[in-house]
Amino acid sequence: MREQQRNNRISSGVIAAVSAAVVAVSGGVAWITWQANNTNTPVNTPKERINPSNSQTLPGSEQTAEIYLLKDTGTNFQLVPLPVKVSASKDNPNQFLQAAFNSLLTAKNDGDTSSTIPSGTKVLDVKVENDSVRVNLSEEFTSGGGSASMTGRVGQVVYTATSLNPNAKVYIDVNGKQLDVLGGEGLELDQPLTRDSFSKNYQL
Repeated sequence: MREQQRNNRISSGVIAAVSAAVVAVSGGVAWITWQANNTNTPVNTPKERINPSNSQTLPGSEQTAEIYLLKDTGTNFQLVPLPVKVSASKDNPNQFLQAAFNSLLTAKNDGDTSSTIPSGTKVLDVKVENDSVRVNLSEEFTSGGGSASMTGRVGQVVYTATSLNPNAKVYIDVNGKQLDVLGGEGLELDQPLTRDSFSKNYQL
């Protein structure tokens, strides 16, 4: 009889322990579930993607421009294009041509081609309006050289200025004033100049 009572007490204790464990596990699961549902940071949320269209385009991307130098053919000179890299966009023709002229005015003779534009010449401004281009150069442009040198430098300016539009009309200014006569030998410039008028009226 006593043995049976003792076994009953053991069975009751085991049941109580098991019940307590079940309650504890259930409570833990409930707490974890509540935490997962109420936390401010979702689990495994993917990072926000950067939209490329919203990123800024870096300025100064290089494009190819054409400057014109002189090549000695043995009997005369010929204007030839030379591709150069410039940090400007063709969408902004003023800036693009000014960058091209900066390259032209610092171009070095390489044996096959040369420039007759005097050293130290600077491009002060370039303005593109409709089908015309106005190039404003510094005083150095008018110095030195004979008639062949002066004709050559005019051709370099005209062809470089019309590299975006071969049919454009070109006006050449020096220090903001239109250049009508170039140099001591008096090379007359019938402005505006075009590629066609230059090839017809000036001999290289």
